[in-house]
Amino acid sequence: MLRFALVLSSVLLVCRSAVCPCERPELCQQIREEADFEVFVFDVGGKTWKSYNWSMVTTVATFGKYDAELMCYAHSKGARVVLKGDIPLHYIVDEHNRTAWITEKVNLAKSQFMDGINLDIEQAVDKDSTEYYALTDLVTETTEAFHREIPGSQVSFDVAWSPNCIDKRCYDYVTIAESCDLLFVMSYDEQSQIMGDCIADANAPLSQTLNGYDQFLGLKIDPKKLVMGVPWYGYDYPCLNFSQEGVCSVKEVPFRGAPCSDAAGTQKQYKWIMKQVNSSMSGRLWDDKQKAPYFNYKDQKGQIHQVWYDDPQSICPKAEAVKSKGLRGIGMWNGNILDYSDEPVARQQTMLMWNALLGC
Repeated sequence: MLRFALVLSSVLLVCRSAVCPCERPELCQQIREEADFEVFVFDVGGKTWKSYNWSMVTTVATFGKYDAELMCYAHSKGARVVLKGDIPLHYIVDEHNRTAWITEKVNLAKSQFMDGINLDIEQAVDKDSTEYYALTDLVTETTEAFHREIPGSQVSFDVAWSPNCIDKRCYDYVTIAESCDLLFVMSYDEQSQIMGDCIADANAPLSQTLNGYDQFLGLKIDPKKLVMGVPWYGYDYPCLNFSQEGVCSVKEVPFRGAPCSDAAGTQKQYKWIMKQVNSSMSGRLWDDKQKAPYFNYKDQKGQIHQVWYDDPQSICPKAEAVKSKGLRGIGMWNGNILDYSDEPVARQQTMLMWNALLGC
């Protein structure tokens, strides 16, 4: 039985090393060069990646089905392609489970000619719990294994917009940042815990967003470990009440200790938003306090909705802050949700969103 297992293992290793899906074998070599400025793209599947601005992209985190064509093309442009990594934390409290999971991911990355892994573990964790320490160990051990087995590989870890136990994610941010190559800061869903009035508000208000980075930097985390994530989507909130001042009261949907949350709304892609705003009752409006666009519309039943989103005007000052604070780079959730059709207005809107990542 042991002999069979060793033979099978050898066959698998041969297969992994033999089957390069790219037209040119050198495109299966992992990317080792580190970009001076990171543009980190989450891709959720399909073929819209063919329309990305590849002059900017440095890393693609694949959250959809494995696409060998994407890997080959990204490598031809000098961009990394990394796996998604997620695991229930209670499972990896056991050291042996943790090691097995890491080994599995390293082998998968090798077999798919990938360049690292993005750890997207957004689970609630209590400070100093067993899960708290297991998560820190997971990041450290994953980084060590990937760097050892795939030289030059990248290990990133996704964090909320602030390190202050947002969504009860009380992690050891300092040690995690030291352990991995970069933190992708999800500067969106900032209404996931609404402690005040249950009203519709900006997904990523500017001052709150930038305050989050000041908090990370206040922990003495190296700014070159931080990538700013911006939203290419918005929230559509059905209004329970719509005041004369244009305030939209929303349904109470609790989330991790907060009485209200953005779960009262529905996430909408930028391409939907750009079409809907044109037929809205208000047209595009601008909130100067939150530095964010929004609009109001009525659905077929006559109910008023308020939609908050980000566009080049709201993204540009964030991108400028990336430069002024000396951060590692910028990225978005997610690359697929712009309108990549040949329609002239859509092409212009899409180009402006990509360009906004580099500032104004």
